[in-house]
Amino acid sequence: MHFDAFSAGVEPGGLRNTKDIGILICYMMSFIGKPFRSDDIVTIIQTNGIANYFETQATISELIRCGNLCCNEQDNSLIEITSEGRLISQQLSSELSLSIRQKAVSAILQLTEQRQIEKENPVIITKADGGGFHVNIRITDGIRDLMSLTLFVPDRTEANLVKRRFYEKPERLYSIILAAAVGEKNMTDIAIKELRNE
Repeated sequence: MHFDAFSAGVEPGGLRNTKDIGILICYMMSFIGKPFRSDDIVTIIQTNGIANYFETQATISELIRCGNLCCNEQDNSLIEITSEGRLISQQLSSELSLSIRQKAVSAILQLTEQRQIEKENPVIITKADGGGFHVNIRITDGIRDLMSLTLFVPDRTEANLVKRRFYEKPERLYSIILAAAVGEKNMTDIAIKELRNE
């Protein structure tokens, strides 16, 4: 097979030619079936070691230029697949290994789930008077607030750490606080034990 793409950061079995990268992007966009952030496509491919970061960005630009993808009319950071791009996916995606296709789809689903968690459970970091930061955490069920909590932390690094850890398992914090509030010591102990064992 002819390799014509940079391979820095690409794991064994990853894509090393621009044709395959283009097919994969069309396959991913066809799977998603709606406008999607081009940066997220690049992140998925690069962080999973599927293809090189710069090659992926360049390939997206080329697919747009050729009419296989197009920018969303309302938001230029979003791309969507055209009928020509869908045709590429239908006719050529079988040229990609099953493991690459499965890895890409799994990463899409994981990122989509993460975005939904972040949308339903916003975390807002603001500077506090006199120094430090407030981290406001809201937990919802998608319709109504279940809990709102504001924490004070001394610096931005710790604020970002709180945010990142919360998004790993938002339900964990809710369970710990609810158990403590209603006096369920066993539930609280179990939740804290699980947290320490991670």
